Amino acid sequence: MNGQQRFLNRMIVFVLAVALLAVVLAEQLSTAFLANPLLNGIIGVVLLLGIVYSFRQVLMLKPETEWLKAYRRGNDSLPERSPRLLGPLAAMIGDQAGDRPVRMTAMSMRSLLDSVDSRLDEGREISRYLTRLLIFLGLLGTFWGLLAVLAAIGNTIQSLSVETSDLSLMFDALKRGLEEPLSGMAIAFSSSLFGLAGSVILGFLDLQSGQAQNRFYNNLEDWLSTVAKVSRGGPSMDMGDEDGASLAAGSYLSALLEQTADSLDQLRRTMEQSETAREDANAG
Repeated sequence: MNGQQRFLNRMIVFVLAVALLAVVLAEQLSTAFLANPLLNGIIGVVLLLGIVYSFRQVLMLKPETEWLKAYRRGNDSLPERSPRLLGPLAAMIGDQAGDRPVRMTAMSMRSLLDSVDSRLDEGREISRYLTRLLIFLGLLGTFWGLLAVLAAIGNTIQSLSVETSDLSLMFDALKRGLEEPLSGMAIAFSSSLFGLAGSVILGFLDLQSGQAQNRFYNNLEDWLSTVAKVSRGGPSMDMGDEDGASLAAGSYLSALLEQTADSLDQLRRTMEQSETAREDANAG
């Protein structure tokens, strides 16, 4: 159940490389950031939250893996803290004896895997939303800057007067009027720069965290497939409604028989333990 550390190392190396690049381009980035400190600051906060959340998605797999390893060694060594992703598995096997291997049907295994997969998808949706939010904030700054450019160009055109014959004065007025449109363009391009760059960073981190979660899910599925029991000799799947009802009844009966066999096995173990305790008491 190992393998998450490799993806975590990739994320750490990537973040350090991005931080090093930011240090090298600190002067240019600071100039772009000051073009619109409010919106660019919001983009930076969202990026920081996304980075922290992506690392959390990978780090939270470690206690789940340790819990599963502890169970496979024996229930006596299970951590006190109940797992979050493997909560359904902990509930299913919590009352079994420490020396008894887990047993489940193929239907139970599929239900358990679907539950774990849904919980993993829930975490992925948040990271994907943060990535889309960065793109949206970049586009918001683009349109914000373009609106400022259009307004400034309109004011500049209105301020020009054709009555004056001094071209130097007209040129100076035009040059002063173009300062505001250029400021609006700086807002547009700087927000797009930070928004798109942040989305690329979060996209890579989300990719690595998703691969780590898939590795955990695949390893869990491989282990459960070794302990799940598959019913044989059942009817084919291309049946009508009546045969489908018979198939459902047969599946229910098979599960009931398996549960009865498990109960008898547990009763046998209890009787053996009682007999051993009685013999020890008589010997003493």
